[in-house]
Amino acid sequence: MAQIHLEVVTPSGAVVSEDVDIVTAPGVGGEFGVLANHAPFLSTIKTGTLSFKKDRISKFLMVTGGFTEVSNNKVTFLVESAEYGQDIDVERALRAKERAEKRLVQAQQAAEKINRVRADAALQRALARIHTAEMARH
Repeated sequence: MAQIHLEVVTPSGAVVSEDVDIVTAPGVGGEFGVLANHAPFLSTIKTGTLSFKKDRISKFLMVTGGFTEVSNNKVTFLVESAEYGQDIDVERALRAKERAEKRLVQAQQAAEKINRVRADAALQRALARIHTAEMARH
C-alpha cells in the first residue's frame, strides 16, 4: 500500500514525522481522511482526535486548533498542542471537564461572554482528551 508522510508540529516541536497508510483528522468542516496521493488542500483543524494507521496499527493524538496542508504526498498539521492518547491522564481530564462545566454555568448566569468562551474551550479540550484516551485503550 502506498504511504503518505505525516508531520504533526506544535510550538514545542515535531510530535510525529513518519510515513503512514492513512490519516483521519477533525477539520472545522467535519472529519476528513487523507491517503497517499491525495489532492492538495488546506483546512482548519478543531480540537479533537487525529488518528493515523501504519502497518495495521492505529495511533491516536488529541490535537487542539490549527491548520493542515496536504501537498506532494505529505500532510502537515500545525497545531497548538498534541498528546498521544496513551499519555493522557483521564482522571485529570475528567476533573478539568467538571471545572469547565461549572464555569460555563456560572458564566451563563452572570452573562460573561469572555469567561463562557474560555470555559467552552476548556470543556472541548477535556472532552477530546477523554475521547482520545478511550480510543487509544481499545
